[in-house]
Amino acid sequence: MFFLCLLLTFSVGRAGTISSPNGDFQLSFSLNGKGTPVYELRYKGKTLIGESEMGFDIHAGYNLKKNFELVDEQADSKDEVWHPVMGEQKDIRNRYNEYFVALKQDSTGFQMNLRFRVFDDGLGFRYEFPVQPILRHFIVKKEYTQFNLGEDYKAFWMPGDFDSNEYPTNTSKLSEIRGMMDQAKKEGLACQSFAEGLAVQTPLMLKSPEGVYVNIHEAALINYPAMVLNVDDQDFMLSAQLAPDYEGNKAYLQTGSVSPWRTIVASDDARDILASNLILNLNDPTDYSDTSWIKPCKYIGVWWEYFTGGGSTWAYSDELNIRIGETDYTKLKPNGHHGANTEHVKEYIDFAAANGFDAVLVEGWNEGWEDNWAYMKEHIYSFTKAYPDFDVEELHRYAASKGVKIIMHHETTSSVIDYEHQMKDAFQFMVDNGYSAVKTGYVGKIIPRGEHHDGQWMVNHYLNVVKTAADYKVMVNSHEAVRPTGLNRTYPNWIAQESARGTEFESFNGNRPDHTTILPFTRLMGGPMDYTPGIFEGDLSVYGNNKAKLSSTLTGQLALYVTMYSPLQMAADLIENYKKYPDAFQFIKDVAVDWDETHILEAEPGDYVTIARKAKGKDAWFVGGVNDENARVATVDFSFLPKGEKYLATIYEDGKDADWQTNPKSYNIRTVKVTSKTVLKERLARSGGFAISVFPAK
Repeated sequence: MFFLCLLLTFSVGRAGTISSPNGDFQLSFSLNGKGTPVYELRYKGKTLIGESEMGFDIHAGYNLKKNFELVDEQADSKDEVWHPVMGEQKDIRNRYNEYFVALKQDSTGFQMNLRFRVFDDGLGFRYEFPVQPILRHFIVKKEYTQFNLGEDYKAFWMPGDFDSNEYPTNTSKLSEIRGMMDQAKKEGLACQSFAEGLAVQTPLMLKSPEGVYVNIHEAALINYPAMVLNVDDQDFMLSAQLAPDYEGNKAYLQTGSVSPWRTIVASDDARDILASNLILNLNDPTDYSDTSWIKPCKYIGVWWEYFTGGGSTWAYSDELNIRIGETDYTKLKPNGHHGANTEHVKEYIDFAAANGFDAVLVEGWNEGWEDNWAYMKEHIYSFTKAYPDFDVEELHRYAASKGVKIIMHHETTSSVIDYEHQMKDAFQFMVDNGYSAVKTGYVGKIIPRGEHHDGQWMVNHYLNVVKTAADYKVMVNSHEAVRPTGLNRTYPNWIAQESARGTEFESFNGNRPDHTTILPFTRLMGGPMDYTPGIFEGDLSVYGNNKAKLSSTLTGQLALYVTMYSPLQMAADLIENYKKYPDAFQFIKDVAVDWDETHILEAEPGDYVTIARKAKGKDAWFVGGVNDENARVATVDFSFLPKGEKYLATIYEDGKDADWQTNPKSYNIRTVKVTSKTVLKERLARSGGFAISVFPAK
């Protein structure tokens, strides 16, 4: 690590300019005629973000937006390499030039600082509120941060919503969003709270008419509400809108704090967007002294059977006359369909042990599921009491004897206060019974009532869960939570999140063929996703009344283990389906979940993604490619392999007659010899995919 003082020349008291280390980006800052902070970003000599204002309205009619004077400015640089506990590569370079601005408001004496970091792949900036004599506590009423695009970009967007990230992504020009918004909002989700006006979610992926790709999001979201983006579809100006609390306030802050970073990643090559580490680099390093307990995990689980329509239930009984803490569940009549029973879970443990999986997730193990979908109710679950047919001690013993862990499940149905009251007892229960990871869930409207999933109060709650879990050496996989912002660097036990439309929506006929070609450019920009891939039986009508069909081919499902990064990966289908296709299942058994290197081979948002990765600490490589509803031929360039070495590549590919709608289970497996000079052409069916495992030739 080294630090280099960067000396720059600034216009006295008014403006400054700083470039990225490679010179591609140039950030300009100034105060306009009203004393309002404004910035501009240029990319390869052309304006990318035009003059854009910054600032806030705060309590009691005051603002931090105008009448500022520049009282100090500093420049610095950094170039270091750091090593994530788990990640897409073992070495991450953090190189940027920094410009720091100290401002003071003439009319009030209030102080506000701005910090800009210009990387080779974009810009991050944040607001800093120094401790000062006349301003201590304040309320953020509105943030004015703008992103002045100035052109009618192509956008990959979801409706701005403070309670859900589970919408399908729409593709249109910015000017077309207004006409599509009403239809986009018509989703049967558990909780919806739309932003005011015309607004879209971040991470927002964009493409300019000239072919420049731009991604706008945020990093290090701590003690602050999440941001959506207002869309001015006339002047093509985007601006921040923050999730409110029940009074309409956005954040309650003290001086001495900072905002999240606002991030802009850009390139004229879509592959660079997926390769960017800008958001991770803007997060603080972890201060965990011991991370040896944080491990990647490949798992199966008692989960998908609840969605197939085959009859399994989370609930032990169909009776509803229950009260948590007072009901004797041994006196309730079992419904005979409870999935989380001891013998059934043992079947999953046996399968996991036989096939090299690390863990088994079990949902529906604990008291309270009879009333779980009754949103806005409190005291639904116990997180330390199991149903009568789930023997915690026996399953702990049995799993340990097989070398398998069980993943705990804490569904709160968003009764968050109740969960916080039980949380420490729940984590101690996990420690006592051999659980090292938990999947948390927040379906429905938040209690405290009036709070939002993306508001400041809940942002603090998610982090409180992660920090408390770390005290017990527990890893956290949060579902229905605020979208991630790279905090897995600082808190590496936050191993994964859902925070998007995952595989469960396949059981509702709810995912589009292009869905998994967009998510890497949107949701996954912030961090790893527990997407739960690997569904082999895509026609759910075989189980009963569910008429849903999967939106990809079987080998497209295999590809997701490479293209959808997560150190926590589930083989989500039923055991019986993996036994039917053991040759295809072999790829899921082989594929790694933690990586030394990642190479983006091909990428175009909404169309296709092809990625190659090297397994952590092994001479083994895996390649995955997915596409949208249009068949295509992918080019797989193996130049990422070590020169002079020979390998055997096992290719799992769509069959000649494969099609996601008519013949999704048609696939072919073949083995070829490859070297770093090999280039393969690989055909993908409509909404298809391919997966390749590459091992040294013996």
